[in-house]
Amino acid sequence: PICKVLLSEDLQAAAYALARMPATFGAVAAALGYALEATGFEAKTLLDAGAGTGAACWAADALLPLEQATCLEREGAMRRLGQQLMQGGSGALQEAEWMAADLTDGAPLPKAELVVASYVLGELSPAARSAALQKLWEAAEGMLLIIEPGTPAAFAQIEEARQALVRQGAHIAAPCPHEQPCRLTGQDWCHFACRVSRSRLHKQLKGGDAPYEDEKFSYLALARFEVCHNKSRILRHPQVAKGQIGLMLCGAQENKSVLVKKKDGALFKAARKAKCGDAIEA
Repeated sequence: PICKVLLSEDLQAAAYALARMPATFGAVAAALGYALEATGFEAKTLLDAGAGTGAACWAADALLPLEQATCLEREGAMRRLGQQLMQGGSGALQEAEWMAADLTDGAPLPKAELVVASYVLGELSPAARSAALQKLWEAAEGMLLIIEPGTPAAFAQIEEARQALVRQGAHIAAPCPHEQPCRLTGQDWCHFACRVSRSRLHKQLKGGDAPYEDEKFSYLALARFEVCHNKSRILRHPQVAKGQIGLMLCGAQENKSVLVKKKDGALFKAARKAKCGDAIEA
């Protein structure tokens, strides 16, 4: 019976990895890329809290000179599969330490220069989420990166985290180019998207024929060091028309709509290549 249970758990973990790892990798890589672009931060140590099968570690390893990674995951099947997959990665991934841990217990977390919590906080109750957030921030020696689904509910949770940690002296690295209260109100919320290629097996699992999917996510990168913001963040998909591009921007002083025209030269060229979530000087 124990073998049957373990086999069932391992199969579920494999199905989860096939269905969710590409999208999680894409969202973490996009969010971390924005944070690194805004700060120039380089971390050599990583704590992946609620690691699942390790997608966030793979994303961080692709963007940073990682030397040490620690993965916290309470489910044994997830840990086993994550370790197996990482044997095909870099030295830092092959030597990653996997630990059985739960964010809701009272134990402090191992410290690291970069702490990532992807698709974790939204699964907790409000009280547990607040306590877990505090533990994550205390573990982050340089930066804490939080990624959640791109939904109004998840954004509201991220905004709560933003307010709580800014009050403690955290500096916002991304996406916000300011540390004032969020200006989005009503039915509007801050979220972005990354495009993820689908393999043949992935399409079969998802029951679709499209060669890609768009993963919508909200995120917050908080730093222990001051961040100089000299660019605005594109909040919505650029509206492209003949000879002009409309941008909705979150800036240091205000949110504003900007119409960029060909006569704007370098700015127009940058706007043509830009997408929702990118930083731009405008």
